[in-house]
Amino acid sequence: MKDFRGSYSVLVTPFTEDGSAVDEKALRSLVEWQVEQGAPGIIMLGSTGEFLCVTDDERTCIVEATVDQIKGRIPVIMGTAAEWTEVAIRYSKEAEDLGADGLMIVPPYYCEPKDEEIFTHYRRIGEAVSIPIMLYNNPFYSNVDLRPEMVARLAEIDTIRYIKESSGDIARVQAIMRLAGENMTVFAGYHAYDAFLLGAKGWVSVSGNFMPRLSAQLFDVTVGQSDPVAGLALYDRMLPLINATDGYIARTKAALELVGMPSGRPRAPRLPATAEDVEMLRRMLVEIGLLADKAA
Repeated sequence: MKDFRGSYSVLVTPFTEDGSAVDEKALRSLVEWQVEQGAPGIIMLGSTGEFLCVTDDERTCIVEATVDQIKGRIPVIMGTAAEWTEVAIRYSKEAEDLGADGLMIVPPYYCEPKDEEIFTHYRRIGEAVSIPIMLYNNPFYSNVDLRPEMVARLAEIDTIRYIKESSGDIARVQAIMRLAGENMTVFAGYHAYDAFLLGAKGWVSVSGNFMPRLSAQLFDVTVGQSDPVAGLALYDRMLPLINATDGYIARTKAALELVGMPSGRPRAPRLPATAEDVEMLRRMLVEIGLLADKAA
């Protein structure tokens, strides 16, 4: 199994302007740009990738195009979540067969599964594949909280080796590490800098879409170079944009267009970013040095 570490950009899914199809050309351009900018890995078909808004054929296209474009240069993790276990298994096996390096899977997000149902769901997926699985704990959207005790139990499954921890409770990082030990590696969902200081080995970064180099540097400086002071200075620079775009797909796509990586609008029912949002993002990108100030 590959070892995942660092700030992985969780990418949007580029659609054509009318939203009727996946824009494969834009997808390939975005993926290639991520490699050029130094992203250590990418994640497709997460929440930011609007995984619930693509057809099965589009999902296959996204996996094939991404893996083909990357050509093994950096790890590719695919989101393969589904409410029905059988569908999640099918998505996961397909992603592995098409060359994905890992999977990211949020729990069943509507049925309010009990602990044994959660464990069985992940066990069956984990036994069906041989590539590593990243749990995705996001109780705000999935309606399920993978608490540290459950994460430690799931870590007993051979292929489950990572977790994107997005509960917002920073203490979870050490709680998971204490209970699961070396069997589970924590990636931050929120509060990346704080999570790094507590031992997280990576960050699933929404803002990595439009500032992949800075996103990668945040981990490299804070953890790789063991320089938390410089890391905090960088984090403080990035934080306004992180806060403005985390969980906001329309804003993330607007920021991408501003930096020259257009990816279309989000699919309905989501609406495109407002003119006010675009202007706010433009100012922030100028302030951080990622966009030239036209007024200057």
